[in-house]
Amino acid sequence: MFPAHSSRRQFLQHALAASSSTAVFQSNAQGLTGPAYEVSPWAGPVSALGLVDTTGKTWQAADLRGRAVLLNFWASWCEPCRAEMPTLQQIADFYGPEKLLVLAVNFKEQPARALQFAQTTGVSLPVLLDLKGELARRWGVKVFPTTLSMDRLGKPRQRIQGEVDWTSAAAEKLIAPLLRA
Repeated sequence: MFPAHSSRRQFLQHALAASSSTAVFQSNAQGLTGPAYEVSPWAGPVSALGLVDTTGKTWQAADLRGRAVLLNFWASWCEPCRAEMPTLQQIADFYGPEKLLVLAVNFKEQPARALQFAQTTGVSLPVLLDLKGELARRWGVKVFPTTLSMDRLGKPRQRIQGEVDWTSAAAEKLIAPLLRA
C-alpha cells in the first residue's frame, strides 16, 4: 500500500496535501516538522450512532447531548492514531466527560485487540467498536485518524483528518468553539 521508502506519516502528509488546499502542514528537507492534519466542515448525520463499546454499553446519539463531543476514528495498526491517543486521553481528563466527551471509535478490529491496545496504553476513554466499518463509511471517514466534532448543542462541526496534538494551542482553537455553543 505504501511505497517502500515512505512512512505512513509521509503518505498521510502527501495524501492530505493533494486532497485540499486547506491542509495544515509545515515541511522541510528532513520531513514533517509541524501539524499534519486538515480541518473541514462536517454536517453529520449524528442520529445513526448505535455502536457498542468494550464494556458492552450501546451508545446512541442521545448519550452525546449537552456536551461537546470528539469522535476519534482510529485503529491499532495506524501509527498516527497511536501517537495522538495519549493527547486525546489528556484533554478528556482535563475537561471531564460532562463538558467534553471523547469517544475512541475503533475501526474494523476484533474487540480483544482494541481492548488490549487501550489497556496497554492506559487509555480509559470509551472505546466504541465499528466492527464492519459501517459507521466510518456512513460518516465519510477515509483517513486515520479522523476526528469528528460536535458542539454541546449536538450540531456537527468539523472533520479533522490526520494526527493532532490535542494538548496544543492549535487544538484548543478547535475545541473552544464546541464548548461555547
